[in-house]
Amino acid sequence: MASNWSLKNKRIMTDLMNAALEAVFAGGKEILAVYNTDFEVETKSDDSPLTEADRRAHHAIKNIISQTGLPILSEEGAEIPYEERSSWSRFWLVDPLDGTKEFVKRNGEFTVNIALIENGTPIAGVIYVPVLKTLYAGVVGQGSYKLETENPLTWDELKESGIALPIREDRDAYVVVGSRSHMSPETEAYMNEAAEKHGKVEVLSRGSSLKLCMVAEGKADAYPRFAPTMEWDTGAGHGICKAAGFSVNKHPENTELQYNKENLLNPWFLVI
Repeated sequence: MASNWSLKNKRIMTDLMNAALEAVFAGGKEILAVYNTDFEVETKSDDSPLTEADRRAHHAIKNIISQTGLPILSEEGAEIPYEERSSWSRFWLVDPLDGTKEFVKRNGEFTVNIALIENGTPIAGVIYVPVLKTLYAGVVGQGSYKLETENPLTWDELKESGIALPIREDRDAYVVVGSRSHMSPETEAYMNEAAEKHGKVEVLSRGSSLKLCMVAEGKADAYPRFAPTMEWDTGAGHGICKAAGFSVNKHPENTELQYNKENLLNPWFLVI
């Protein structure tokens, strides 16, 4: 029989996941409202694009998950001093619009990312793909799930109606997922090594955090990222992969990727 403490923790996690699920759909709704207009594109200080959709999704998500009482670290609000956030043991890590370049290209491969981080590692993740109406979500210890839907739902409903990940596929090639917008020489070298080891290698290209989702779903065997990313780019996908039984480790150290560092830039990593 489960202890009262574990039951309480499970109820707390369910409530937090319900908030995250509500928030990704709210963020997705705001993004689509802009996506279907003749939107303007600004340039941030790091030369990355910014649109009204980023801002609107950020506010919609923040309005919902702030009610949980946990602090929030978001790409569109990342100026919080390390002296303040270093004391956070549990917090939300949010990318309200991951894949703004894909959004601007209008190819549909952009996502809303919400991760729950505890003591530097993800314990849950939610990713919604607004154009494809596809939801991925996972809780470490409870599994990861995928569902095609545009209707908000609870964590319990998702576990009941979603498809458990990974979905096992029979294939004759080793599939490595890459980026449409980024490909470093080191990543190409990894793919060449995979070809030597596994024989036939196929490259699956996806934008934004969908690359992590492809491993969690079972459509890809590995995702090497030997190029810059930020913590909010990976937190939600990391949580989903971890809950589905995969690892997201620093490369070549082979230790789990850590979050809420003083410098929010990720090191190179490998998802397998």
